[in-house]
Formats: sequence, C-alpha cells, structure tokens
Amino acid sequence: MNENRWQISLGIALIAFSALCYFIHFLFFRDPHHIFIFLIGDIAFVFIEVLLVTLIIHRVLSLRERKARMEKLNMVIGLFFSEIGTKLIAYFSDCDPSLDTIRQEFIITDKWSDQDFVNLNTSLKACEFRIEIEKTDLSPLRTFLDEKKDFLVRLLENPVLLEHESFTELLRSVFHLTEELMARGDLAHLPDNDLRHIGGDIRRAYVILVHQWLDYMKYMKKNYPYLFSFAMRTNPFDQQASLIIQ
Repeated sequence: MNENRWQISLGIALIAFSALCYFIHFLFFRDPHHIFIFLIGDIAFVFIEVLLVTLIIHRVLSLRERKARMEKLNMVIGLFFSEIGTKLIAYFSDCDPSLDTIRQEFIITDKWSDQDFVNLNTSLKACEFRIEIEKTDLSPLRTFLDEKKDFLVRLLENPVLLEHESFTELLRSVFHLTEELMARGDLAHLPDNDLRHIGGDIRRAYVILVHQWLDYMKYMKKNYPYLFSFAMRTNPFDQQASLIIQ
C-alpha cells in the first residue's frame, strides 16, 4: 500500500511539474498554439514508443536473455550427465530386464534427424523401464550417490534450473533416492516391501533420466557436434561404445 501511494504521489508531482513548465512557457511566449502542437505531437509519439520499446525491443532483448539462460542451463545439464547422469543410466539399464528388446533404438548416431528423436520419444511412452530390485546390488549405488551428494545439493541451489522444471524434477528424484539409501543400514537384508519401495524410487529417477538424456543428446547434436561426438562414444545404452576412435 505504501509503495502504491509513493507511485501515485510521484505521478501527480510529475504531472504538476509538467503543467508548471507549460504555464511558464505560456507566460513568456503567449503562444498556446505552439504549446498544443508539440503537446499533441509528443502524446501521439508515446504510442509508437510503446510499440518500439515494449513489443519489439523488449521482446528481442527477452529472447536474447532467454537464449543466454538456456545456454547456461544446458551447461549445467551437461555437467550433471558428465558427473552423475551417464553412470546412473548405465547402472539402472543393467537392472532393467526389458531394455534388451529396445536397446538398439538408443544407439544414436550423427545421421539422426529431429524426427528420429521424436520417434524415439514416442516409443519411450510404451517402454516399461522395469527394475529387478531383488537382483540389484544397492551398496555400490549408495556409495556412488553419497560421493555425489554435495554436487547434487549445489545443482539444486542453482537458480538457473528454475527455468527447467523437468530437469529440476530429475534432480529431486535422484536426491530423494540418495536420501532413501543413506537412511538405511544393511542394504543386503531389507524386507521385500522396503525393496519394492526403493525399486519404485529407482524407476522414477530412471524414467526421467532417460527422457532428459535424450533431450540433451538432441540439443548437443544440433548445437555442439564435438560434445555430441563424445556423448555417442560414451552412450550408456551402447554396449559396444568406446572412447577410442577407430
């Protein structure tokens, strides 16, 4: 309320000063015709100024700012996959007995078009992404996530990520899985119900992770071919992938 009063008072004061200046002009020159010509001309230009500043210049600046923010965001996403994401996909996919039926579809090459990425995204909707939690060794996963916990916290604190809800949801799911594993003692002797609960947490992170990885691969192919080349050679779904270029 106080802020609104201040703005109203300022507006009234500015109008009063403007009226005073016009009145002084009239006292000196006695030429109301000249005053109204420039007054109406200035008012008419206000609408053009609003068009130029608000609808054109502001929009161009906003698009440039958004593009810069998205560049920073994708740098953060790339760091996530370099430090955690790719290794998690490799671990989760090894626990997925249904993945072998579609593993070949994830072998992304430099010949892929945007439509190929769209087609894979569509086929993912029918993918089960099962986790055989009973056959999963949770201890190495807990150790790995514990080592990366501080890194995850720093990512969650990054304000740039507010622009990307799905990636923020991915971080939350991975961080929640970390907390669940860290809160337990002996992971080798958990009750079945508890194992199924952890399996659900793993599957949640797994599904979001795969979709984010696919989006990031598409982004790299379009914008950074050299990063895309490295990502192809470290594809967690490709069992024949090798960093060494033959």
